[in-house]
Amino acid sequence: MDNEIGLEKYLKSKLSASSVKIYLFEINHFIRFLGKEKAATASYQDVQKYLNWLRKNYDNPNTIHRIIQAIKQYFFYLIEIKKREDHPCRYLAIKDRSPHQLQLQDFLKTKQLQKLLTALKARKERYKILEIRNQVVMSLLVNQALRVQEICALKVKDIHLKKGIIKIKSTPKTNARTLHLKPEQIMLLHDYLHKIRNELLKNSIEKETKNLIITKKGTAEKGEGIHYLVSTFRKFFPTKRLTPTTIRQSVIANLLASGNDLRIVQVFAGHKNPSTTEKYRQTNFEKL
Repeated sequence: MDNEIGLEKYLKSKLSASSVKIYLFEINHFIRFLGKEKAATASYQDVQKYLNWLRKNYDNPNTIHRIIQAIKQYFFYLIEIKKREDHPCRYLAIKDRSPHQLQLQDFLKTKQLQKLLTALKARKERYKILEIRNQVVMSLLVNQALRVQEICALKVKDIHLKKGIIKIKSTPKTNARTLHLKPEQIMLLHDYLHKIRNELLKNSIEKETKNLIITKKGTAEKGEGIHYLVSTFRKFFPTKRLTPTTIRQSVIANLLASGNDLRIVQVFAGHKNPSTTEKYRQTNFEKL
C-alpha cells in the first residue's frame, strides 16, 4: 500500500490529476499481468510480451502508446526510489498502423457476426451469473455497433424496454443517438435488469452504481471485461483480428453493403462527419 501511495505521489508531481488516475489504472493492470515481483524486475522482453498482448486487444495505437507511457513512468518511479537501476523500455517506440485505416481483411460478414451471438448463448460461462450479462454486451456490439466507451457509459435509465429503444450518449468521437433494440434484446435486457444485475450488485462493497453493465464484483464495467469477452471468440476466426472495434466496423460495412442510405448509417453509427461513413462504402466489402 505504501508503494502505491508513493507511486501516486510521484505521478502527481509529473502529471495532471486526470492523467494520474489513468496512469495508475494502466500500471496496476501491467502489474497484475506480470505479477507484482515480476513487474518490478521486468526485462525489455517482458514489456514486449505485454505490448504484444496490447496489440491483440486494442486497435488504436494511441491507446497502446498511452499505456506504454504509463509503464515507462512506473519504471522511472522504481529508479527514483532505488528499487532498480535500469529502465527496461526507456527507448521503446510504438510504430503501429494508423487507427484511421480500415482493415478490410478483419471484417466479419453478417452471418459471422451472428455466430458470435449463437456461440455465446450456447456456451457455459466460467461464472454462470455473467451469462446473461455477457449476452447483453455482445448483442450491443453486434446489433447496435456500440463502442466500448459507449457501452461502459450506459446507465440503467438509458434503456427503455417498453419503447424498445436505447439512448446513447455523445462522446468526443461520436454523436448522441437513439437506437432500436431487437426483440430478443428486449427479453435479454429484461432478465438482466430485473434479476441478474440485482444479484451482481450484492457483491459490491462500493456505492451502488447506476451503470447498466457491471462486473461480477458489482462495480461499473470499465472496458477490460468487454475486451476479454471478445478475445475468447478469436478461435472461431483465427485469420482475423477480432476486437470490439472490428465488430463495430463490420456492422457498419455490412449495412452499407446491403444498400442502406449513407446518412441513415451515419446516424446509426454516431459518426460526426459523413466522410467517416463514406470510407466504409469505398471498401468494396461486398465484393469479398
